[in-house]
Amino acid sequence: MVPQWQVREAVAMVVRRSFAVAAPVALALLCTLLPGQDAPPAKEPLPNVVLVFCDDLGYGDLGCQGATGHRTPVLDRLAAEGTRFTDFSVAQAVCGASRAALLTGCYPNRVNLLGAPNHTQKGGLALSEETLAELLRARGYATCIVGKWHLGHEPTHLPMAQGFDEWFGLPYSNDMAPTEGGTKSSYPPLPLFDGEKVVETQPAMDTLTTRYTARAVQFVERHARSGAGATEQPFFLYLAHAMPHVPLGVHPDRKGKASTPYGDVVQELDWSTGEVLRALERTGNARRTLFLFTSDNGPWLPYGNHAGSTGGLRGAKGTTFEGGVRVPCIAWWPGKVPSGRVESGFWSTLDVLPTLVALTGAAPPKLPVDGLDASALLLGRGPSPRTSMGFWWGRELQAVRVGTWKLHFPHAYRTLEGPPGKDGKRVADGNGRTGLALFDLAKDPAEQQDVAAAHPKVVAELEAFAATARRELGDTATKVRGDGLRNLPAGDAPGRNPR
Repeated sequence: MVPQWQVREAVAMVVRRSFAVAAPVALALLCTLLPGQDAPPAKEPLPNVVLVFCDDLGYGDLGCQGATGHRTPVLDRLAAEGTRFTDFSVAQAVCGASRAALLTGCYPNRVNLLGAPNHTQKGGLALSEETLAELLRARGYATCIVGKWHLGHEPTHLPMAQGFDEWFGLPYSNDMAPTEGGTKSSYPPLPLFDGEKVVETQPAMDTLTTRYTARAVQFVERHARSGAGATEQPFFLYLAHAMPHVPLGVHPDRKGKASTPYGDVVQELDWSTGEVLRALERTGNARRTLFLFTSDNGPWLPYGNHAGSTGGLRGAKGTTFEGGVRVPCIAWWPGKVPSGRVESGFWSTLDVLPTLVALTGAAPPKLPVDGLDASALLLGRGPSPRTSMGFWWGRELQAVRVGTWKLHFPHAYRTLEGPPGKDGKRVADGNGRTGLALFDLAKDPAEQQDVAAAHPKVVAELEAFAATARRELGDTATKVRGDGLRNLPAGDAPGRNPR
C-alpha cells in the first residue's frame, strides 16, 4: 500500500509538467511495494542477508572513497567485486532515528522514534511496527543482531520482542556510560546483553569489535550450507557495530597501525568484515549471501582526531547537509550484484526493507511504509525508483530533494565552535544558520553554491513537494502537525490539516 500523501503528490507532479523532473518523481512516488517482485526463482535457495551498520562512519572513511592515513583492503575488495553506491542517504543523521528508518522502511517521525534514546526514555519502537527481522523470520529466516540496538531499552522493546531470535550487544550508544568523554556523567553502567539478560556491565571498548565479530562468525557457522551439520535455513545477520562512535576502542593487536586512533578503529572494522566474509566462504554461503555495508550517519566532527571524514561534503552528524546524511554503501552478492560497478543512482536506508522483502519474497508490512523497492538498482537491472526525499531533524523539515535538486529551508544547524577536539575530548557545538538555499547535487554535492535565485521555478516546485510532505509528516518550523504520524502518546494525536 502506498501512503496517500505520496499518491496525491504524484498526481500533482504530473499536472505540473513544466518542471523537468516532475514525471520521474511521479513515477517514483506511485511505486507500490509488491511481495515477491524481483524475487529469486522458486527453486533457487533464498538468499542470506548480512547487513553491517557502522556508527558514525563518514562518507570519506574508506579507501575506495578516498581515505588516507588508514587502509580498508577488505572493503575495497568488496566494492571491486560488488557495487559501490555514491548517492545513498540515511533518513536522519542520528543514531536511533536512523536505525528506526532502516528496520521499518519509514521516516522516523512517522513511527515516533527520534533522536538517540537513552536509559531514561520510556517505551521504544512500537510493537505495531513490523521490523525487517519480523518480516524475514515470518519467511523462515533465522534472525540475529550483534551490536547496538538503540530502539528502546525496556524489556518489551528490545530485539527479542522485535523479530530477532538472538542478540548480543548494547541497548544504546557506547558513550551512554558513567564516564563520557573523560568526564563523569549521570548514566548508569553500560549493560551488555546476551539475549534478554545483562551478562556484563561496562564492557571494554578495546575488545568490543573483536567480541562482536566472533559472535557474528559463530552465527554464520551455525548456518552452514555445506559440510557436517549443514542446514538449508536462510539467515539474516544484522551486525550493528558500536564503532567508530566515541569512545573509540581497538584490540591491542590492531592498535597503532594507522596514522590516527580513528584510523585504527576503521581498519579493525575492515578486519571484522573480512572475518565474516571468510566465514561465509567456509560454510558454503558466500554465493548465497547478499552483503550490505553502510553507516547510520556521517562523522561526529567535534571529536577531531577521534572523528571521521565527510569526504569534502558539507555538514556532519546532526545536520541535514550531505555530510550528515550521505554515507558509504557497498553491496556484494556474487553472480547477482554487478561487480566493479560504481553506481550514482539515489536510494536510501528507507528502501532497504522493501528491497529485501522483494528479493526474499517476504510479505510486505501491513502498514504503509515510505521506502521503495530498489532491487532493480541493486541488481543492475534498472534505475532507482527513488527520485525524492524529505530531510527532517527531529520533527523539523529542514530540506527536500527532488531529482538532483536539494532545497534547504531556513534553519539552525550544528557547526564547530573553534578547533575540533582531540584524543577523545569534544569541542562544544557552534550554531550555524542557513536561509532558503537551492543546490544542484549533480554539480555541487558539497552544497557550496546556492542557485535559488537562478531557478525560481525549481524552488517553487520543491516548496510544493515540501508542503505535501508537511501535511503528511509534520513540521515544527511551520507548526504543521502531520496526518500520517503513528504511535503518538495518548492526547497527542496529529490534527487534521487543511488541504
